[in-house]
Amino acid sequence: MQTKRSARRKKYSTAKRTLHYFWAVTKTQPWIFLLGLISTIGYVVLLTYANSYYFGKIVDRVTEGGVTAENVFTVFGPYIAALIIVNAVGQVCSKLQDYACWKAEINANYDLATNCFDTLSNQSMTFHSDRFGGSLVSQTTKFMNAYSQLMELWIYSILPLIVSVIMIIVMLIRPVPLFVGILCIMLVIYTLVAYLMYKKILPLNAQAAASQNDLSGELSDAVTNILAVKTYGKEDYERGLFHNANLRVVRSDSKRMRASTLVGSISAAIIVVIMIAVTIFIAGGNAWFGISAGTLIMMFTYTYQLTMRFNMINSTMQRLNRAFGDAADMTQILDEPTLVADLPDAKPLTVTNGDISIEHLEFRYDDAKAAEADTVISKTQDVFRDFNLHIPAGQRIGLVGRSGTGKTTLTKLLLRLSDIQEGSICIDGQNISHCTQQSLRQQVAYVPQEALLFHRSIRENIAYGRPDATEEEIRTAAAQANALEFIEKLPQGFDTLVGERGIKLSGGQRQRVAIARAILADAPILILDEATSALDSESEKLVQDALVNLMRGRTSLVVAHRLSTVASLDRIIVLADGGISEDGTHQELIEKGGEYAHLWDRQTGAFLESTE
Repeated sequence: MQTKRSARRKKYSTAKRTLHYFWAVTKTQPWIFLLGLISTIGYVVLLTYANSYYFGKIVDRVTEGGVTAENVFTVFGPYIAALIIVNAVGQVCSKLQDYACWKAEINANYDLATNCFDTLSNQSMTFHSDRFGGSLVSQTTKFMNAYSQLMELWIYSILPLIVSVIMIIVMLIRPVPLFVGILCIMLVIYTLVAYLMYKKILPLNAQAAASQNDLSGELSDAVTNILAVKTYGKEDYERGLFHNANLRVVRSDSKRMRASTLVGSISAAIIVVIMIAVTIFIAGGNAWFGISAGTLIMMFTYTYQLTMRFNMINSTMQRLNRAFGDAADMTQILDEPTLVADLPDAKPLTVTNGDISIEHLEFRYDDAKAAEADTVISKTQDVFRDFNLHIPAGQRIGLVGRSGTGKTTLTKLLLRLSDIQEGSICIDGQNISHCTQQSLRQQVAYVPQEALLFHRSIRENIAYGRPDATEEEIRTAAAQANALEFIEKLPQGFDTLVGERGIKLSGGQRQRVAIARAILADAPILILDEATSALDSESEKLVQDALVNLMRGRTSLVVAHRLSTVASLDRIIVLADGGISEDGTHQELIEKGGEYAHLWDRQTGAFLESTE
């Protein structure tokens, strides 16, 4: 019982938070919102109620008789003029209503999309590693669409319904108070029944939306890794996963459909009862209460219009529930705390030398399993314990060690992709946890094992770190990265689109484009994370030559399993058991005969290359 209550509170809280985000973007455009409010009221009052009111007056005058042909326009002229004005102004209100709704959606969707993008882009890598990119895109789209649905429901359904109830009371309370009282009681009963029943459908909508997001995630995962799917002949396997996800969508949608149909049937039955009572009252209205024909017409017209609007409560509540269900996942993401956040008074990092000092570092992953590049670390295992390391400006160091010793984790901490629990990391005496993340990462060039390329031109990918770079600077960076030759052989040269994640290029070509980007960025600190481990010998030689150019004059951290890539560096750090087990040059560590020497002996065919 307690669990069910907690679940209900959570659903209510999520819907409330969704409205909070939607209202936040709506109130930034008060004149548009006010225009929508006034135009909707004018549209309903004029075209629904004023029309019927003047038509009823005409009917009453006709039933009185005595109007000759030559007196028609004299007697009915004011009513005709009133109807013309009512319809003309009502149509203007209708178009203003459409404009206000459309304009509000356009402006709000811009703000909501920006909010979602900022939230997702500022979240930590831990957040993104736990989620499908395709699902996040789907959730963002559904969140924006939910606002459009709610705005349209407000403008075209909910507000007209409220205005209709007020108008029918105002227009009929004086001539037929008993009728108004009976109608109001029936409508209150109808509203309560519809509300209570649709509260039960809300979780079904959330489940259906979650199933849709899972389906999008499965599709995105299969398409993103289509090469693996095809090379392993797993089309049928992936189709099975997609089929199961698709079936879950069908089941959740079917449950929602059955529940909605049941609610709709009950609501329709109540509407039928209301119309029966109204019909009987109108049929005997003249005989029992002496109500005029014009008033009876108004009563029927008003009541029919109102019941039709109430009959739409079925679809309105269904769309409301669907909108809140669609928005639920992104609402929860927007409410999630940012795992790595800037301090309120964070200042930009200024790097003049590139001196790095790590003191008394403590770090462990908070989640049950945290994936490093080469291992999975248990929650109970400390990655670093009282870790200390000083890297003088301009020094090139290699980070080596067995899998799981924290090599990649150290680079992530230096980039603040994760935050440490204790200790400090300082660059040129500035604690990076007190600096803005963007300014930190703009001072560090990062080249990972798998080049991170956008589905854009080679020129745009190289200039990503410096979008204002000139054509000559881009070409120079490409040349220093040993990439210019292959780029110029491409049909479109620098304008060649590289495909999603650079799939149109070979591994070595992608890596050289990434290195050209790092060269052009000209950051004082460089991190190379297994930058050559996935390459063939020829590509590795070209990339290593490019890395020599890249490291020159920069403080460099090189993560490597292949020790030949770090043997010629100024200094080699061997990580083990949460700390540093060995520290020295390649020759010093070989002579020491410790862990590094053991790893070197195991890697037969290793070679030294001079970087002088």
